[in-house]
Amino acid sequence: MSAPRRAAVLGSPIAHSLSPALHRAAYAELGLENWSYERFDVDEAALPGFVEGLDSSWAGLSLTMPLKRAIIPLLDSVSDTAASVEAVNTVVFTEDGRRLGDNTDIPGMVAALDERGVEKVESAAVLGAGATASSALAALSVVCAGPVTAYVRSAARADEMRGWGERLGVDVRIADWAEAAEALRAPLVIATTPAGTTDTLADAVPTAPGTLFDVLYEPWPTALAARWSAAGAAVVGGLDLLIHQAVLQVEQMTGRDAPLAVMRAAGEQALAAREGR
Repeated sequence: MSAPRRAAVLGSPIAHSLSPALHRAAYAELGLENWSYERFDVDEAALPGFVEGLDSSWAGLSLTMPLKRAIIPLLDSVSDTAASVEAVNTVVFTEDGRRLGDNTDIPGMVAALDERGVEKVESAAVLGAGATASSALAALSVVCAGPVTAYVRSAARADEMRGWGERLGVDVRIADWAEAAEALRAPLVIATTPAGTTDTLADAVPTAPGTLFDVLYEPWPTALAARWSAAGAAVVGGLDLLIHQAVLQVEQMTGRDAPLAVMRAAGEQALAAREGR
């Protein structure tokens, strides 16, 4: 039997994470009986000590907030994808002890859209300008052929989104959040805001909307996503993103093809159990 291998998701808070359910389901399906995947509540101050304390049994780490940027100085190398948004959500430990950082959120977004048949759009809208919005712009650099309008609340956020657009080669145009209902007419709308923020926009969903990508998965569906679905249009959710980025993490950490369907079923089951369904 091969030596035990470990992986985990780190963040603070972390108790809500569905990552263990996804990764453990993959390990079981792949017959990786000696692999384990845990969760640890680790903040920015504790991160260096945690990483330094890992031994050779560790295969990789998943990082969530607030660690995606804090991990970068602790790594030996960072992929171009992760460097493009200055955020690492995946660390793989090599046999010679090197720490390699990557970002699977961006290709995960692209894969989730592709699964719904969205390969290319002529324009798009992004609701919000937080950390997830930069990953959304990176994904749109692949998916969107034309301008992206970002709906933001402040001049500082507007400047940040313009900066990310320049860095990622995306034609970013800025609009005030007060005009956010106009965003819903775009062929692709990516909502990156916290729970409840877009609820007031639900009544503004057009009769024939394009595709909505709402990065939340709890609570689900959001009011906006529910109204969008009722209009008969495609909705991509946060669970889709979580699953697709986890698939890429499993493949990087194990070197095996990840079982997408099995991981999706595990995620849906875990979320349903949490919601009491």
